[in-house]
Amino acid sequence: MADIKFDSKVLEDVKEALEPYSGDMFRQRKGRWMAVVELAHVERVEPGPDEDKFPSVKLRIVGVEVAGDDFSDERLRELLRGLYRLRTKGGTLDGELDPDVQQARDVLRHGSGLLVGASSEQH
Repeated sequence: MADIKFDSKVLEDVKEALEPYSGDMFRQRKGRWMAVVELAHVERVEPGPDEDKFPSVKLRIVGVEVAGDDFSDERLRELLRGLYRLRTKGGTLDGELDPDVQQARDVLRHGSGLLVGASSEQH
């Protein structure tokens, strides 16, 4: 398995998407923000056959959108939980019978509509 590394270069689009939240991110030392993130392959390091090193891959954040309100934040958390359940339980015999896995599939199946209605629920 390859080691994962993140490239420190911040693309202008990513910087612009994060800029409205930068003040809060600076002030809230233990803050957390839900976001949709797109990663891109930047570099691959494959050690020679006689080297005692692990291969590694470097990734860069090329797209990000931060949840701007509580409704969007909760929807993204549901999506994250669904992806986690599928990754950890999906494809197993127990997972196929587990209602959490079925719920995760439903959330992911309808995930594209999760943010729809955010403005109507806030009024």
